[in-house]
Amino acid sequence: MIEFKNVTKTYGPTTVLDDLSFSIESGEFAVLIGPSGCGKTTTLRTINRLSQPTSGTVFIDGEDVMASNAVELRRKIGYVIQQIGLFPNMTVAQNIGVVPALLKYPKEEIDQIVRDLLALVEMPYEENSHKYPSELSGGQQQRIGVLRALAASPPIVLMDEPFGALDPVTRDGLQKEIKKIQKKLKKTIVFVTHDMDEAIRLADQIYFMDHGKIIQQGSPEEILHKPANDVVKSFMGKRVNGASTTPLLAEELMKSRVWTVDKHIQTLRSIRQMEKREVNSLIVVDDDESFLGTVSIEAIKERGKAGMEIASLVDSNALTVNRKDNGREALDKLLASEFNYVVVLNDDHSVAGLITRTSTAKAMGEALWGEM
Repeated sequence: MIEFKNVTKTYGPTTVLDDLSFSIESGEFAVLIGPSGCGKTTTLRTINRLSQPTSGTVFIDGEDVMASNAVELRRKIGYVIQQIGLFPNMTVAQNIGVVPALLKYPKEEIDQIVRDLLALVEMPYEENSHKYPSELSGGQQQRIGVLRALAASPPIVLMDEPFGALDPVTRDGLQKEIKKIQKKLKKTIVFVTHDMDEAIRLADQIYFMDHGKIIQQGSPEEILHKPANDVVKSFMGKRVNGASTTPLLAEELMKSRVWTVDKHIQTLRSIRQMEKREVNSLIVVDDDESFLGTVSIEAIKERGKAGMEIASLVDSNALTVNRKDNGREALDKLLASEFNYVVVLNDDHSVAGLITRTSTAKAMGEALWGEM
């Protein structure tokens, strides 16, 4: 268990943490969320002594963290940040094994740890262990950063907006993987984010912060159904002036950061784009940027040839909606299908965004607001 007792942190006249008292149970996926400057990252960093309280105490399993040697403490707590921080001169295997090596694990044991962890994220050892960070995609680098934090089997892993710089598709995949890993390994994860969809998707408990205080703590369902105050309501996207009967539009559920490819792109380049983005299909547009359809890795494998343009491989049967269509209907359409996303189109048929299966989190939230 991680326990905060009357923890205050000040920088001169500024109070960053204000008499903070709460606890995180062992094995819990705890998400700290709130507006910028609310103190969530400082709270996280007090756990591994990267930030030291001005007053109050942080306990791990009943022991004051300030009574521990800082270096030894940090070797027992995994830490993942957005910037990843892989060692560029080390291979994937060396990066993952760096903490076990510092702890004097036998070489054979380190090698087995690396193999087991790479298997967890479906990055085969033989293909990836010898690579350097510069040879990996952004998503792969972040996976290695997570694995490095897990390598010495720490009971606690701290994660500070680890997926914030990634594209939506890669981010969705990593969210699934970290939740799967946490359930399998039964780690206590403390995760900082500013993204409510991410918090709802990952958290066992959400700790909503504002001005250095926990203003609400509860399960995602509890916070969605009974927000503590207007700050929480506003942060979670409540309808302006309480107009909760206004139907959700597709554009309110979509993720607008979408990569498209031209129909004239050739097969090999398409495959490289899929590898880079860690996806198995691409959204294809015409010369006027209008949506044509999608092309999958399977279609390229079965019917593509080297040097061939992908235009003839495009599948025009993708799910599509207009950005002003009813969002709940669009979501129902997606959930009833085998597709991974709905393509949201502008009036001129250009691509506006994607509604993915993870958009259900926001839809659930809006549905609950409507009952209030």
